[in-house]
Amino acid sequence: MLDPAPEIPSYPPIRPSETPPVELPPPTLPIERLGALIEVFLCSGLPTQLLVFQVLTYFGMASRSADGGWSPAFIVSMALIDMVLVLLLICGFLYAHGEPLGRFVLGPRRPLREVLLGLAGIPAAFALVVAVLAAILAIRPSLHNVAVNPFERMLQTPRDAALFAVVAMLAGGVREEVQRAFIVRRFDQFLGGALIGILLYSVIFGLGHIEQGYAAAIATGTLGAGWGVLYWRRQSVIAPIISHAGFNLAQLVKYVIFVR
Repeated sequence: MLDPAPEIPSYPPIRPSETPPVELPPPTLPIERLGALIEVFLCSGLPTQLLVFQVLTYFGMASRSADGGWSPAFIVSMALIDMVLVLLLICGFLYAHGEPLGRFVLGPRRPLREVLLGLAGIPAAFALVVAVLAAILAIRPSLHNVAVNPFERMLQTPRDAALFAVVAMLAGGVREEVQRAFIVRRFDQFLGGALIGILLYSVIFGLGHIEQGYAAAIATGTLGAGWGVLYWRRQSVIAPIISHAGFNLAQLVKYVIFVR
């Protein structure tokens, strides 16, 4: 008598996985990298400041005062006009790429939390500057090559202080941090990564303050790197704007009260 055939086990039918496949981002095309590089250059402040400088001097506005220093009216006008141009360029480029402005500014986090983080960043910025300047003084004192900040010489009247307070918060805090965030964003998307953008722009940011001395340029570049990392980690410009604007304003108040 033959043995019965072995019973074949039944298995449930194979169903497609409910987890969607991981979609890798498309490779960055050379034309996209070139376009991002052009946007970064146009929003870097260099072409817009050169343009504003030429226009103001063409219409007869003196860039220097009688004592040979920078004219406060010229610096204020140039800073505010340049701020408007840079912010318009950034808004235009974001719109052209379909990137919502609100998402770029606010990010995915609660605005109140970013405001509190920015306020906490003001004393942190002071502590960082003190640490950097102390290290420079201990290692290479010759880098303290400017005894008096040239911009402090322009604070001769309460009106000057009020005007520079506006410039410090708007052209300094708002424009520079929106500008930094946009540049870091473009590097993160097309130009090799956010860290490269933070490092490169921090060097440029520091060199932009070289007139205040080598030590001040190094400290300012380090501060810029800190604000760049803060944006990159939070994906919101709120905290860097408040920290930067508050730091600039506190510096101005400190000078007016304790020096002037």
